[in-house]
Amino acid sequence: MKLTHRRISTLCSVSIIALTSLSAFAGTATAQGQLLWGDTHLHSSNSTDAYLFGNMTADPETAYRFAKGLPVVHPGNRARVQIDTPLDFLVVADHAEGLGALRYAMERGVPPEDLGFFESLAAPVVLWWLRGKLERGEGLDIMRQALTAQENVRTAAATPRDTGVPASAAMAMARTTWNDAILLADHHNAPGQFTALIGWEWSSRPAGANLHRVVFTSADASVAKNFMPFGSDQSNYPEDLWTWLDGTAAATGADFVAIPHNSNVSKGYMFPAEERLRGTPIDAAWAKQRAKWETVVEATQIKGDSETHPTLSPEDPFADFEEFPFYLQPDSPAYDPKPADYVRSGLLNGLAIEERIGFNPYRFGLIGSTDSHGGVSSAEEPNFWGKFAMDSTPESKQGLNGALTNGPNGWTMSASGLAAVWAEENTREAILAAFKRREVYATTGSRIAVRVYGGAGISAGNELAADIAAVGRAGGVPMGGELRSLTIAPGFLIHAAKDPMSAHLDRVQMVKGWMEGGTPHERVYDVAWAGQATGKRKHDALGGVPGVPDTVDPTTARYTNEHGSTTLSAVWTDPDFDPSQRAFYYVRVLEVPTPRHSLRDAVALGIDPTETGRALSIQERAYTSPIHYRP
Repeated sequence: MKLTHRRISTLCSVSIIALTSLSAFAGTATAQGQLLWGDTHLHSSNSTDAYLFGNMTADPETAYRFAKGLPVVHPGNRARVQIDTPLDFLVVADHAEGLGALRYAMERGVPPEDLGFFESLAAPVVLWWLRGKLERGEGLDIMRQALTAQENVRTAAATPRDTGVPASAAMAMARTTWNDAILLADHHNAPGQFTALIGWEWSSRPAGANLHRVVFTSADASVAKNFMPFGSDQSNYPEDLWTWLDGTAAATGADFVAIPHNSNVSKGYMFPAEERLRGTPIDAAWAKQRAKWETVVEATQIKGDSETHPTLSPEDPFADFEEFPFYLQPDSPAYDPKPADYVRSGLLNGLAIEERIGFNPYRFGLIGSTDSHGGVSSAEEPNFWGKFAMDSTPESKQGLNGALTNGPNGWTMSASGLAAVWAEENTREAILAAFKRREVYATTGSRIAVRVYGGAGISAGNELAADIAAVGRAGGVPMGGELRSLTIAPGFLIHAAKDPMSAHLDRVQMVKGWMEGGTPHERVYDVAWAGQATGKRKHDALGGVPGVPDTVDPTTARYTNEHGSTTLSAVWTDPDFDPSQRAFYYVRVLEVPTPRHSLRDAVALGIDPTETGRALSIQERAYTSPIHYRP
């Protein structure tokens, strides 16, 4: 069942307003594509860290079945679990480093033909030791050793991922794992119904700086069998990954997208403004190669939100959303957010780089995905199964803190996110094409439907059109597009519809970033909000819109939809537009407050919710890909 059609029909029954505005989405189902929902970042038991953290049974087959809406057995708590609404597409993105070796060795043993004499004697002892550690729940000890960070980020050499499995056999096991995984993806791929995209994760983490990328392709198994996933044990430098993608694409005909994630814990290295990781200046060649492959960034996921941070956006009252102040290393230093760590400041860095060298490496789109390591793609607050197999219950969320000193527990994790894609059809090729043109957006778990178009041909009243997509494309470009050399301020046609299974909408905002006199600036504008038409909520003396009432009951973890709107539409024109200034514009849509998963756990445990250390409620949101303006 196509989620777009099901959700539109539900919304149409809510109100006359929803019926009128959502007809614009229904009209685009064939003419301008369809809205697809997926997860491009799901780990199975083929990932070494997932296996060490207790996922020994949720393999890629389990991941696909869960994504399709079938009940599966959770690898940690062994309960029957099921997603409320199936996904349209999935990337099983297991770590390239040590791919499948640990699971293979535990289930099938180490292939003897790939071992030397002394290794063949040692292999049974190593497996006996590993099996004992895992049976005693001591996989965290092994993971803690693997997370030991080198001191210098820039000079950190690529090192093999230590799985405890003899290195000489690891490649053979990885090859078998890869061949099995790509054939399984082809088996589950059903064009027009469900798309299984072949992919993996490149997991560079020099000195604890997260530089990870998920890579996926539109190719099938007949093409993907001709290469092995490029891992950080081959190189920790992103440009070496891009060069590998250049060569592999040329040799095989495959096309790829590489998606950075968790920039929030990159220690200032994900979106640098001056120097690349090797310490050399950013130049046009580096910028163009990055922009070629990294057209999209993962802005939100289980390890926190990467849109922005209060220290970087102090005038944004919604900047403090789902912060994750932990680095991925033992004995972690104090968290220190930097401009190169977040999406909004990264976009601003891109404008500055373009002004300096003439090319913007950070003209990327935005998506969300889970980074679940439990084999189940769960981004719903009431149906959240944690990041790992071992933090899937209220008790285990409370106690997870074994691999990182002063690190996160299960309650600091976020029930996030989802990738929303406006694609011509539900196929591998169409989804990758949407990522390439950046007609995608992120949500933190709710399926908020959003359309955005910007251009000089868009004007007030367009939001009332029967076919918003047709009007938007005729007058401008969709999210992810670019505007050039305008003489008048562009108009932005925005339409947002609530997730019928979730909360009403609070407001729609426009986030603008621009360069003025060589200095980056940002501003958030409230564009449309619930109660605006009736005058119940008006701009205050400082120009802001008052917060919507929070109906979350901390004693029951329930909320009401008595506030907010089912849909919000507007045409917004930049009142501060300067045709000589580089700028970007992206839309942020906020729901009314709803109970966070940690509050639900506290109620279930019968404890004071403040013991979780997290907010009682959150405002789920969507972030669209930016529209850029170049003079």
